Amino acid sequence: MEQEVKEVKQLITKDMTIGDVVAKYPACIEVLQSAGVHCVGCHVSYHETLEQGFKGHGMSDEEVDMVISKLNAAVEESKLEEGKELVITNKAAEKLKEVLKENNKEGFGLRVEIIPGGCSGFQYGLELDHDATDLDLTFEEKGVKIIVSKENMQFLKGAKLDYVDSLQGGGFKISNPNAHSSCGCGQSFEY
Repeated sequence: MEQEVKEVKQLITKDMTIGDVVAKYPACIEVLQSAGVHCVGCHVSYHETLEQGFKGHGMSDEEVDMVISKLNAAVEESKLEEGKELVITNKAAEKLKEVLKENNKEGFGLRVEIIPGGCSGFQYGLELDHDATDLDLTFEEKGVKIIVSKENMQFLKGAKLDYVDSLQGGGFKISNPNAHSSCGCGQSFEY
């Protein structure tokens, strides 16, 4: 059995560059950042291998191997998410649970709306909501509920709801393959 595991080809190896990994497998960004590698979008990531980057952050060989395993697991998990109408990351689910508890709104869901506005034509609206109607679709996953109107779902099919922490603050982020472009502020988009 252990022999079989060694023969499985890893999609991500330590000699790949950070830039290549991020470009081919966006699901790896969260793993890289949680491992302390925040140079995901910087110039270093395009010529430095994963091993060089990890060792530059003080990791041992064992820690490098462990992060490579986590990266490959993230890619496999993202394959399972392909074809889903709406993907909710673990980080988004955990943060939503936290927000609901802090606001005494357990049992509520997060309503995701598309509303006209912003400099590119549309923007996302997010609010805590308890009342889904027959005009809505409700997604329950990872212990949270997401509510989207049936009318808006056509614009959100295949989108990913995540929670990101950045220097500008934290917040829920929607990565939407249906948006043709977005403006520089990152808050509005065009279909």
